[in-house]
Amino acid sequence: MRPIPSVRALVALACLAAGARAADFLPAIVYDMGGKFDRSFNQSASDGAAKFAKDTGIAVRDFEITNAAQREQAMTQFARRGASVIVAIGFDQASAVEAVAKKFPNVKFAIVDGTVDLPNVQSINFREQESSFLCGMAAAMASKTGKVGFVGGMDVPLIRKFALGYVEGVHYVNPAAEVFENMTGTTPAAWNDPTKGAELAKSQFGRGADVVFHAAGGTGLGVMQAAADMGKLSIGCDSNQDYLHPGSVLTSAVKRVDTAVYQTFLGAKNGTWKPGKIYLGLAEDGVGFSLDEHNRKLITPEIEAKLDEARADIIAGKIKVSEYHAQ
Repeated sequence: MRPIPSVRALVALACLAAGARAADFLPAIVYDMGGKFDRSFNQSASDGAAKFAKDTGIAVRDFEITNAAQREQAMTQFARRGASVIVAIGFDQASAVEAVAKKFPNVKFAIVDGTVDLPNVQSINFREQESSFLCGMAAAMASKTGKVGFVGGMDVPLIRKFALGYVEGVHYVNPAAEVFENMTGTTPAAWNDPTKGAELAKSQFGRGADVVFHAAGGTGLGVMQAAADMGKLSIGCDSNQDYLHPGSVLTSAVKRVDTAVYQTFLGAKNGTWKPGKIYLGLAEDGVGFSLDEHNRKLITPEIEAKLDEARADIIAGKIKVSEYHAQ
């Protein structure tokens, strides 16, 4: 097997080997494209790992991939060196998780945003359409033009799920509203192209949209910058991104990847970890919308009350948000 081309990773893995002699529990995490400081999906996972390390005093080994081949390599190296549980971030890691989990049946694995059906794998997925629905409602209530936009990252079912929930939320408030939709690309590069994100957002603003929601990882940073530059509103995704452009970010579709990672490590440590499928939505506080000092003036008490009411109705089943199914 070719070595992982990263001095930092080799040092981390060497530490893991040494630590295996001194500790019984060794957690590890493999981030996907964009890295753990993408201020979005990966960073939320990193926050969960950091909280676990702080609360328990147990170091979490990690690896940030830069190409697809490194996924399986990194997991294999962690497993060989005594990792107790390995968390993989992102649906693109499913095949690597499946391959490595089969080779190391005594190691616990978890994948976020993917599904692997093996007895030593936990598959954690979210009902993103529910938080996107609420963000769509917020966009429709804040819009003055009746036109809003959506910019997705890689054109995959997961991002189509965000888009569908958003459109349904917009039309729940304003059935006549127009929603512009663009995907950034069809390869993993679509997650880390803020220039393209800005271009797509500017195009939608030019067509009359005054609120644009992104579900595009690092690409979304360009969407948010364009909104701020043009005096428009954006909606963040995955992490609370309100702070990036205070007064310009209407809200963020928060996805508690941090909590999922934290609970996975804690469950594995405490002996309560179980394999299988886990789904986290509004009812489980796995998704939601952000409200803080950075967007308090944008989310009026009237908008907040309507969002809270819709949230309760979704949990109660009074509002049915569609699940996207690939054709």
